[in-house]
Parts: sequence; C-alpha cells; structure tokens
Amino acid sequence: MTGKTFKKDHIVTSVVAVIVDGDGQVLLTKRNVPPFKGEWVMPGGKIDLGEPIVTALQREVMEEVGLQVEVEDLIDVFEHLTPGDDNYHFIILYYLCHPLYCVVEHNPSEVEEARWVPRGELASYKMPEGTRFILGKIFPELCSCET
Repeated sequence: MTGKTFKKDHIVTSVVAVIVDGDGQVLLTKRNVPPFKGEWVMPGGKIDLGEPIVTALQREVMEEVGLQVEVEDLIDVFEHLTPGDDNYHFIILYYLCHPLYCVVEHNPSEVEEARWVPRGELASYKMPEGTRFILGKIFPELCSCET
C-alpha cells in the first residue's frame, strides 16, 4: 500500500448513465460541483450501501436531470483517483441508457446546464479524459487511441 492518504478509507463505487436518445444524441451535464466543476460529463453518482446498481443509476439520473431511463448494457468499468486534496478512489460503472422521454429538468445545485448533444459535436466539449474515453466506446471517432 502506498503512503498516499485518501478522504475515505474505502473505494467509492459510482454509476454513470450514458443516455442516448433515438436521434443518437447524448445527454451531457455541465458540473456545478467538484470534481470536474465546469466540465461536461454524463449524469451519475455514488451507490448507497445496500442499493441495487440499476436502482442507484436511475435514482441519480432522476436527481440530476429529472429523467427516467431504461438501462441497456454495461459499457465499461473505469477507475479514477481524484487529484489534489480531494483524494478519492472511485470505481465507476458506465451504463448505456435510453430515455423514456427527453424533457430535461436539471438540478441546479449539482448541474449548471444539461443538453442533448449531437454525436458530431461531442468532440468540441470540454470533458474529463475518462468521459471522452467512455464516449469513444460508443462513438469510435472520439477515441484518441492509436490502434
């Protein structure tokens, strides 16, 4: 074990919904709180102790953007260590979801703005590396990886 100290004495497990509508647009939210304040991400958050994963995902989406979603598939599992004084160790489960309706009512205490972004415009948004990596799994043109 390293000498690095963390805010929690355990790994925080989170879920994130990659919500794609019938036109291939992705719902992005501009964070209003750390981590990644001011950057575009997908809605999600921590899983509460004893809460089923899909229930946590649907709850977080409802809390952040007021949408009900159908959960399709697990896209990937991503590990993230937050930099600086906010040392958290996250394991994030990313799920592909589809909205049951598309009217978004974002929670301003967590989300500065939410918008449906066409696939062709995703590359122009300021987003964390992990967000871009996950979106690249669905939209290969976003992947900056050399194969």
